[in-house]
Amino acid sequence: MGSGGTTHTEGEDHPWTIQIPDHPKRADSPTYVVSRSLMNAMVKQAAGVLHDFFLGAETSFQDHHGGGLWVKDDKGWMLLKNLAGMEWSQQFCADPKKVDYLRQVAQRIYAAFPLSIPAMKTLLGGSAAKYDVEGMLSQPIVDQAGVARWVDSIFNASVPLYPARHTGVLAPTAHAPAGTGPLIEGGVHHYPTPITDIELFKYDDFQLWVVDAQGKVAAVTPAGPRGSGNPEVNVAFATPGTELHKQWMETHMKGEHLTLSGDSSLAKQAFADQPG
Repeated sequence: MGSGGTTHTEGEDHPWTIQIPDHPKRADSPTYVVSRSLMNAMVKQAAGVLHDFFLGAETSFQDHHGGGLWVKDDKGWMLLKNLAGMEWSQQFCADPKKVDYLRQVAQRIYAAFPLSIPAMKTLLGGSAAKYDVEGMLSQPIVDQAGVARWVDSIFNASVPLYPARHTGVLAPTAHAPAGTGPLIEGGVHHYPTPITDIELFKYDDFQLWVVDAQGKVAAVTPAGPRGSGNPEVNVAFATPGTELHKQWMETHMKGEHLTLSGDSSLAKQAFADQPG
């Protein structure tokens, strides 16, 4: 090893490989395969009425187990959500009695939208005989088999999300002006839903996801109404283990917002695209 403050470089030609864990593997159940196909068919019909479907403009969506309830009235399909959604891996802690309550809620909702089930059966076509959509809705859930049937049914596995909004993981990156770079979104599997929901209704020129002083992802919201001239932001999410997260926890334990000044880097990132 040299001395005197000099530097040197090192390298190697031998390739190496590490193992990175993926999302747990599982085979799609026949019920889930049909549910996904049916969900996408309803999205296409809904998009014809809504022009731009609220959850995105993709042509084919991933099927999120989010408790979606697709109903149809004289204006077309509409997506509602049950009191709770259940992921496939969560079914093994699910009490059949509680899951059956979700089924009963769905049953009452569909009773108010009598066009829905016949329209589903029409879309199912030849699959309708094996995919008993009426039975899934009307048969009480009393055991694990009933829970498993419900979790992959169209009454639970039915929220259409494109990949970024479903399982996307945010990597800290320099802010790009609106419309000039890839859409910056975090998936509902990795970030709190109250935060990911903001992605759906925020102004396009407000940057929800920002990078903190340690280079980690954070999310902020304006501290005042649009046009108020208030440049401050409230921290809505901070990466656990960061100094910002520590401050966020201490402030929220007091029942207060963690508010950052307009001179902070996070506020400047958030408002970078807004005029004035």
